[in-house]
Amino acid sequence: MTRTGRPTGTLTTPGRKVLISGAGIAGPALAFWLNRYGFEVTVVEKAGTLRSGGYPIDVRGTALDVVEKMGILPRLRDAHIDLRRLTFLDGDGSEVTSLHPHAVTGGVAGRDLEIGRGDLTDAMYMAVRDDVEFLFNDSIDTLDQSEHGVDVTFRGGGSGTFDMVFGADGMHSRTREMLFGPEEQFHRYLGYCFAVFTMRNTLGLSHETVMWNTPGMAAAVYAVGDDDEVHAFLNFAQPEPPFDAFGDPEAQRDLLAKVFGDAGWEVPGILTALHDADDVFFDAVGQIRMPRWSSGRVALLGDAAYAPSFLTGQGTSLALVGAYMLAGSLADRDHAAGFGAYEHDTRDFVTLNQNLVGQGGATLFPTTARALEQRNDRLRSLSAMPSPEPRPAHSALTLPAFGDH
Repeated sequence: MTRTGRPTGTLTTPGRKVLISGAGIAGPALAFWLNRYGFEVTVVEKAGTLRSGGYPIDVRGTALDVVEKMGILPRLRDAHIDLRRLTFLDGDGSEVTSLHPHAVTGGVAGRDLEIGRGDLTDAMYMAVRDDVEFLFNDSIDTLDQSEHGVDVTFRGGGSGTFDMVFGADGMHSRTREMLFGPEEQFHRYLGYCFAVFTMRNTLGLSHETVMWNTPGMAAAVYAVGDDDEVHAFLNFAQPEPPFDAFGDPEAQRDLLAKVFGDAGWEVPGILTALHDADDVFFDAVGQIRMPRWSSGRVALLGDAAYAPSFLTGQGTSLALVGAYMLAGSLADRDHAAGFGAYEHDTRDFVTLNQNLVGQGGATLFPTTARALEQRNDRLRSLSAMPSPEPRPAHSALTLPAFGDH
């Protein structure tokens, strides 16, 4: 177990000692705001360190207001990835169209952010590390709730009692499983699987993404700058989740090699790079939809409670907004009233953004030749749009003022 950042003189009030499981995006964001409201915060993370690098992520709409209130917006602006072009290719490698990414995402030029995931987690960690305790290489083993608190035992052998516990431990949340049962109850599978990893920039790409499609398959290469490395992305339609491949890297590589074995364009080289990559992330494309996000003194946020899937581009933004709303709802309320307010005031925003899947997200990956032809026609018409309208879902929530922040 690695500890960093012990609280240094933060004023806390009795009954406000809390534990957050997960140091991804939602966890540190929640830690920041709870610390502001006088809570004594501990974050436990099963990894040995913060996860650096990672695929680029988007911060849009209401979430931009959150990072601005956190004081980290200038740092994130400096880390902004200036993606200038998104090119779609047909099965034979010929160009369908080339356009600005915002025409597809509904982003707002000059406002919305695209940054490396590690740049965001680093910025949030720097903002809280002196006031929040981080326990790395550890995780929650058991939770035992009573009317007085939550008794927690840790995998590393420690234990403690907390007034509240928060699950910010991702789409496959163990906190959620301990509280509410197996993931299958809440997982809405969207019919695709994907893999992302880094590879050499053999195509000489710069500040651009190139995506190749055939029915039911997509391969993309994403260059965030002029670097020697790019992010590779493979996506394919799959009627049922390949449960035997989850947690088995060799099975994942075998499945991808089988699905994309006869693919054209640069896919053979991408598969070769996949075989040698040491940072492959493979998962099903899905959402988490729950009737409630809390039980007793334990609440969920981010992907653990309402993963929207990458098809919406809103996973990071929902995590940031959810953290702000959850912490603020607890600023001057007990856990029961605070959790109720959090759900009441945040759920419509979450649902609206999860529903973006049906408004264009999934249509990027058509499964039939006819649907692919229709998508390509739509993309060609988009390329003529000089200034796309932002998606209203991104900014559908106006942040309330909590406490004095």
